[in-house]
Amino acid sequence: MQHLLVTLITFFLVEPLQHEIAATLADLQAPREVVTSLLTCASEHGSQIVDRALGDPWWAASSAFGVWVGLTEPFALLTDAVPDCAAAVEAARPFLDAQQETNG
Repeated sequence: MQHLLVTLITFFLVEPLQHEIAATLADLQAPREVVTSLLTCASEHGSQIVDRALGDPWWAASSAFGVWVGLTEPFALLTDAVPDCAAAVEAARPFLDAQQETNG
């Protein structure tokens, strides 16, 4: 049963999170190093995301839904779930801030 839950969490939370991060940074034309750093961090610490989701199903469901409908910023979710990725998110911050200024 646990294997099934891990698979579902990976499919509905971890993978969409990684996809959103990659797509957003690609759209912003962020350097490959920034994208790679974030995706590597998310991949290496994916088990922390899964562990948190297993321990807090409400967080998992609301996070997956929030990313899916665009209510939750994937970068904030990653930092919340994996504090070790904060430095990688901060490296991407100039590109994210530039997007926010453009969208005003």
